[in-house]
Amino acid sequence: MKNKRIFPVMMLLMACLLMSTTVWAQTAKPKASPATTATGKIGDATVTINYSSPSVKGRTIWGDLVPYNKVWRAGANEATTLTVDKDVMVEGKALPAGTYSVYAIPTEKDWTMIFNKTAKQWGTNYDEKQDALRVTVKPRKAAALNESLKYDVTGQGIVLKWENMEIPVAITAKK
Repeated sequence: MKNKRIFPVMMLLMACLLMSTTVWAQTAKPKASPATTATGKIGDATVTINYSSPSVKGRTIWGDLVPYNKVWRAGANEATTLTVDKDVMVEGKALPAGTYSVYAIPTEKDWTMIFNKTAKQWGTNYDEKQDALRVTVKPRKAAALNESLKYDVTGQGIVLKWENMEIPVAITAKK
């Protein structure tokens, strides 16, 4: 009699175990730096930026988490990419249509924004020999704290926003 009850109890336990692992797998934590996209038109060119968006989380970003005078991947995880479907001018310099990884060298006074020909790579695999274009831009103080890194595509270019800083990069359609 006892042996007949063991089998159904064991099956019930196995079913509960299977269901609990399925539910646990579906409630995984969101990524610390979720992937996101910003897209828009600049003239007749479509500009798309794919990036991972880290958060401030009470940290000092500029000069600490992101050191000054060193190449930074301008996002998290995989390299941030900028895709333009037409030739454009970036801060007055030509950038052909294509997809580029985006890096930066921040300083307290100005930044060097780098557009690198190797787009599909992990963000820390930067190779200066693959640079397509480097431009110098001026950071500005943000009107409000940006907890998560964000890129905006505006009619005048792109803007990187994070913590208390905004970094505008002028982009125009090539004539």
